[in-house]
Order: sequence, then C-alpha cells, then structure tokens
Amino acid sequence: MKINLRDVESAAARLSEISVLTPLLTSHELDDLAGGRVFVKPECLQRTGSFKIRGAYNMMSRLQPGQAGRGVVAWSSGNHAQVVAAAGTLLGIRTAIVMPEDAPRVKLENTRRLGGEPILYDRFSGDREAIAREVAAERGAELVPSYDHLDIIAGQGTVGLEVMRQCGEKGVTPDQVLIPCGGGGLIAGSAVAIRSVAPGTTVHPVEPEDMDDTARSLRTGRRVANDPSARSICDALQAATPGRLTFEINRELLAEGITVSDREVEDAMRFTFRNLKLVVEPGGAVALAAILARKLETKDKVTVIVLSGGNVDVEPFVRILRAE
Repeated sequence: MKINLRDVESAAARLSEISVLTPLLTSHELDDLAGGRVFVKPECLQRTGSFKIRGAYNMMSRLQPGQAGRGVVAWSSGNHAQVVAAAGTLLGIRTAIVMPEDAPRVKLENTRRLGGEPILYDRFSGDREAIAREVAAERGAELVPSYDHLDIIAGQGTVGLEVMRQCGEKGVTPDQVLIPCGGGGLIAGSAVAIRSVAPGTTVHPVEPEDMDDTARSLRTGRRVANDPSARSICDALQAATPGRLTFEINRELLAEGITVSDREVEDAMRFTFRNLKLVVEPGGAVALAAILARKLETKDKVTVIVLSGGNVDVEPFVRILRAE
C-alpha cells in the first residue's frame, strides 16, 4: 500500500488550521559555503518543535468516535510523544506514550505538559513497540506509530508539499532535497510530494554514521537493521530498521543515502545557532551537516534542506555551542 499526491494534499487541508506554515529561509553564509543556492525549511519552528504534529494529527483526526473514545498509545524517543499528546488534547483523545528513560528531559516534560502519559522503559534492553502493543491491548486503545502508517506518512509529506509550493513562489525548482531520516516517514511522504511536482529533483535521506539502515537498505534493495550497539547523539533518528510501508515508497523515490558523524552534527548545530539564529536538535541538523561537510555536490545547484526538529535540553546544547 502507498500514498499519492492527493493523499498529501488532503492531509494539508486537515492541517491548515493546526500546523505552522514554516518559512523557506536563506543564508548568504550558507550559499557561499555551498557555492550555490541553499533553502532551509526550519521545522524546528513547528508546533511542539518538530514536523511530527503533521502526521500524528492527520491520523488521529481520522479515527472513528469509538476508536477515539478508547484512547491511543504510541512509542517515541520524544518528538512523536509530544505531538501525540498535543493532538490528543486538541481532539479530546486520551494519550499514552512509551518513552525511553534517557529521553531528553525537555521532551519528557513537554509530553506531560501537553497532556500525555509517559510510560518509561530502558531503550537498550526493552522493546518499546512491544510494550506499546501490550498497553494498547490492555486498554483497547488505538496504536499511533511514529512513521509506519499511511496517514502518518501523508501528513509528514506536507513538508515536501510546502517546499515545492514555496520554491515555486520563488521561481526555482530544487535540484536536490536533503531530509533527516529515522524510520522514514518524513522523507517518504515528502518524496511523494516532491517527485510528483518535480520528477527530476533528487531526494536524499541523511542519517547518523553507524545508524544508516535506510542508506544500506537502499543499496541492497531490502530492509536491513542497525547494529544494536550503535550509538549517536541523534536520539530522534534511532529507528532500528526502515519501516515496512516507508521503505516501499523510499526504495522507488529516493537517491542514495548520506551519513554524517556526531562531530559534523555538532558543527551544524553551532552554525545554525550562530548564522540562522535557530536552535536545532542533533537529529534535526543532519541535513545541514551533510552540506557543511561537503557530502554531496552543491556548486551551482539549488539545494533544499529540512531542519526537522529543535527539541534539545539546555545543558547539552550549551556544551555543544561552547565546544569547537
């Protein structure tokens, strides 16, 4: 099963009064470094600080009254948790989210503040999806996956739809779009919108080193998993393997994957703060990191990058800013 441009456009209509139309920014410093034109889509300015409200609200708003009345259960490292809680409050739906004990404090606190019920587990010994399914079965609740659901994918795809509309208003067509990739929902939905409007535009997933399951899956043509011992500061991009539905879309629409190191991510976070005056979390900064580290050709090209989130605790963010 897949989605098409009409599904993304329908999601955009549902989100018209809910999500923020984030701008498409430019930076002279970034253009100079790239040797071309770079446009930045800052989803760190989105409601709850990440793109994920788009997919969660799109799915939850389509639940039948009986389903909504029994509540929903999700699993998340933090960003999806917050948007499920926020969407639940907006829609009057009870929400519970399975979250790792070591999730950034800001994400845990915001999930509670927004009306969600965090259920904590050990990310290195527990299976968050199994725990969520068990809780949902006990409560008769609906599961809200973070990426592997067609309504979620369509909602996330409104990022790509907005990118193409905003580029059109500027009279440009991107040569390439770089998007952070964990489970693949954001890039799958966005690729549907982008490639439907501009078939010649390439769409690249960007992942942390050693957590490049999508890049490796694209090369082999089948879903492969990350090494369970792999670690990264990019907590938002630590899916174990590409989603089943997302990979069916991504293997047809995506160009080769790009990986970046934690150090390159930290450089991108500092650049974003100092030059764009934005706070971006590690996972949200990987596409910019790929540009700054010259992981692909940008000279004389039009490149769009997505900053997918900005939920980072103060202490590690300040530590990264001070380090060189």
